[in-house]
Amino acid sequence: MNEDLSATTPIPIRILLVDDHAIVRKGLRALLTELDDIEVIGEANDGQEAIKQAAALQPDVILMDIVMPNVDGIEATRQITQRQPESRVLALTSFAGDDQVFPAIKAGALGYLLKDSDPTELIQAIRRVHKGEPSLTPRIARKLLHELGRPLSEKRPSSKTPTPEPLTEREVEVLRFVAQGMGNQEIAAELSIAEVTVRSHVSHILDKLHLANRVQATLYALREGLTSLDGNLDFDSK
Repeated sequence: MNEDLSATTPIPIRILLVDDHAIVRKGLRALLTELDDIEVIGEANDGQEAIKQAAALQPDVILMDIVMPNVDGIEATRQITQRQPESRVLALTSFAGDDQVFPAIKAGALGYLLKDSDPTELIQAIRRVHKGEPSLTPRIARKLLHELGRPLSEKRPSSKTPTPEPLTEREVEVLRFVAQGMGNQEIAAELSIAEVTVRSHVSHILDKLHLANRVQATLYALREGLTSLDGNLDFDSK
């Protein structure tokens, strides 16, 4: 009798590599093709090509360089996440400066990793981002936390204050779980509610707080003391 291999073989995470240096893309491809649960389905050498490839290939995760010619990684991230939010972006760059980190997260990147990180960190970050979980090293998280903690008058003109409508008790509960890196399915199981209800709560949380994604929600929870870098928050450690 033929066995149904699809029932036991996991569907690989489909990756799009975006970097203007061919040698970087080649190195990443060589690393990732060694893994059974990850498949590199395409490459792009700038943000403009990344936008086209993302639309054509519908990757699960995009490893996005930030500084590139023509269209940079921040603008590419913004357009891709707006058009196809199911494709998650992991920024992979050599720069940890505020002028790269903050715009990348604001544009919709779900993770931010430096190119000098250990390969194991990269693989873990890909798997986390694929599950819709934020992936930031404490170094980057603290930068973002400091930015969120600044007075509104010091922030960029586009900054918005949270709506006067407070979060409900259940929304605060969901936010805590989001900040712990839990996905919608896990939160639903924890609270004994439907996954679609969790999605609705997360959407309301982001709308009320004027946040773009779960990374920003996690950082908000950090700022408000709902979780901590040294507590339950499952950021990548280094």
